[in-house]
Amino acid sequence: MKHKLLPLSETMHYILLALREPHHGYAVMQKIEEISKGTVILAAGTLYGAIENLNKHGWIESVGNSGRRKIYKITTDGEAVLKMEQERLLHILSLYEGSE
Repeated sequence: MKHKLLPLSETMHYILLALREPHHGYAVMQKIEEISKGTVILAAGTLYGAIENLNKHGWIESVGNSGRRKIYKITTDGEAVLKMEQERLLHILSLYEGSE
């Protein structure tokens, strides 16, 4: 699958990984900071621009609201993209390890 968003940026990886569970935007920012051990802190504009892009391409979807906040979750297509990216990155890591 060739897509203009591939390969994924680090930001897109983290957002898709965070949205394996339903979250609203601010919770996504907190989850990313947690899973990156504080090394990735997204600005709201960066996050919401990426969410809009991922939603437009069908990789995440809105699954409800919590007050005024939209809640998003990764879609089946988004999961497939993550799997492809995981395989691509594992291949690259294998080249570092000389096990190709």
